[in-house]
Amino acid sequence: MLVPWRDEPQNNDGTVDPNRLIILIKFYQVINAIFVSSWHSGSEIVAVTLPALCEFVWVLARGYRREAREIIGAIRHLVDSATVSADRPAVDVGLAVMAGGGDFADGVIAFEGRRLGGTFFASFDRTATELIAATGGETHLLPDP
Repeated sequence: MLVPWRDEPQNNDGTVDPNRLIILIKFYQVINAIFVSSWHSGSEIVAVTLPALCEFVWVLARGYRREAREIIGAIRHLVDSATVSADRPAVDVGLAVMAGGGDFADGVIAFEGRRLGGTFFASFDRTATELIAATGGETHLLPDP
């Protein structure tokens, strides 16, 4: 069962925040859409691309104002599924950067750049360069334009 906020203390009493219900429904809709499309097409594996994950993260963070830990939980749940194929090393770097307070996409971009032969990640974003450096990548902080 997908419970994006599973790291929070659980109890059986309380009132449900409507925003929690909405985001839970949205998470289920996205995850279920992936699995249903796989089932209807007869596919055994559903490929989830890095651009699709970056868009998913952006929509949840900006559109639905979800916290990083909720988004990280949803992404982990998705890529851990036996029927989903994703670029796990790139996803893991994106999640590490996101967990550190940065953008998922910055981590993915830096990872892809290294894999394609780039020797460093250059950005105007100090936080991004610090977090990418923490994942083992060489970075260059560009001066403000």
